[in-house]
Amino acid sequence: MKIQFSKYQALGNDFLVVDRTGIRFSRARLGRLALDMCNRRTGVGADGILLLTKAGTANSKVDVFNADGGWAEKSGNGLRITAAHLRMNGEKSSTFRILMGGEESLVALKKTIPGGYLVTAELGQPDFRSSHVPVKSRNTYLINGAVRIAGKPVTATCLSIGNPHTVIFVDDFDFDWHALGRALEHAPIFPRATNVEFVKVMSRSKLRVNDWERGAGATGSSGTGAAAAVCAAVMLGKAERECEVRFDTGSLFIHWRASDDVIELTGPVQCVMSGMYEWR
Repeated sequence: MKIQFSKYQALGNDFLVVDRTGIRFSRARLGRLALDMCNRRTGVGADGILLLTKAGTANSKVDVFNADGGWAEKSGNGLRITAAHLRMNGEKSSTFRILMGGEESLVALKKTIPGGYLVTAELGQPDFRSSHVPVKSRNTYLINGAVRIAGKPVTATCLSIGNPHTVIFVDDFDFDWHALGRALEHAPIFPRATNVEFVKVMSRSKLRVNDWERGAGATGSSGTGAAAAVCAAVMLGKAERECEVRFDTGSLFIHWRASDDVIELTGPVQCVMSGMYEWR
């Protein structure tokens, strides 16, 4: 079966965009497609795939599957990539409504950059309630609380940005954060697993983040991860609501609006390639 795709990257976080029209697969088979296409040795290679369909008043409905074949509720970079893809494929507008994970998000192209656009996406309001993250806890909120890994407590803040996140503040990155991220991702306390952000506060307006993504591992950047880092830092009095979030690959910018508690994510999106994938 031949599947047409386009590949985009947002500060190293790469996705394959596929028009789902005509692809009537079960979720399990779509997960298998993601697993095969995202394989960096035998497939195209990516952190995940974005499957686009038409949906009501939205410009597009998007289902996100991670590289491990698991369905993801939301992706901040995925929202921004979808808007850039729509514009590059004939849409005239600079603003889009995109349905992802059951919620519509407003996404706007701000300016043209080499190979793509600077794009802003609204990510909705963060939710710190343990039952909504979800995280198994006796407390209504797990903010600056203990998560036990291999019998040892790790101080963490858990929240949802439409998908689960666990934020850990560190003094430096001189430890095996890959191993800790992997252990936290699938810890029994997280019934739907979790994304993990390791955050160093550089100033009240700048954070340095290493991100471990559920189902993808260490990625170049994460849009919802950047948002989770800033929201957790604000809740703990470590940062302001407008922050630069620095990854090894560059910076994303977060504005957690005080007026309505909606998070805005801004950063670059670039098209890498388009092609045809032969799926067997």
